[in-house]
Amino acid sequence: MQELNYDENSKVLNHKDEVISFKCELQENLQKAMKEFVEKHPNWDQYRILQAAIAGFLMQKGFQNRDLTRLYIGNMFSMNFKD
Repeated sequence: MQELNYDENSKVLNHKDEVISFKCELQENLQKAMKEFVEKHPNWDQYRILQAAIAGFLMQKGFQNRDLTRLYIGNMFSMNFKD
């Protein structure tokens, strides 16, 4: 598998969603674990993992938003919700 990068991934994004790109540094062990996970689960990529993780974290901390819930569930279960 090639090195993980943070370029925009159109597969994960809904065409009408706004995208804000950011760069972050990951600890090496986290990057390796994510790489191994993606290799074992080809239907996941680093974008889907990060979106699901951030959405899940916000939901656990009590942030309630219908779009956030759809994003989380869509990433976790490979669903694409339409309005």
